[in-house]
Amino acid sequence: MKVNANTVEEYFQAIPEERQPHMKKLHQTIVDNLPEGFQVGMSYGMVGYVVPHSLYPAGYHCDPKLPLPFMSIASQKNFIALYHMGIYANPELLAWFQEEYPKHVKTKLDMGKSCIRFKKPEVIPYDLIGELCKQMDPQKWINVYESVIK
Repeated sequence: MKVNANTVEEYFQAIPEERQPHMKKLHQTIVDNLPEGFQVGMSYGMVGYVVPHSLYPAGYHCDPKLPLPFMSIASQKNFIALYHMGIYANPELLAWFQEEYPKHVKTKLDMGKSCIRFKKPEVIPYDLIGELCKQMDPQKWINVYESVIK
């Protein structure tokens, strides 16, 4: 579901009203737990959490004018999505998350390569998402990113 928004606030206003509390709580959970250095803004039409050019001047290899993406959240047609590039690039982090998930949620993990889908917003494991955010600071993400890209 494409949302036309220039700011995080506009994004939340543009999504369906019933999703807004869940998306706002997910966003706040991420902001409260991300290590210092990440920046919040719009990224690829989603609420994004990136490594700014001030910390990583090379930017994103696909488009160096853009900061290095790390996480995003989006209200999709049938689910709320959390995109986490660290899970995609770091097998140990993926294994940790897959092991922890059932301790927090009774439903089966619905996940793509970097996308975690929450079809029932009321079961989003905010505590687990907070812990996931703490697992990687900007420098660690840059190191993982560069090891995978090169």
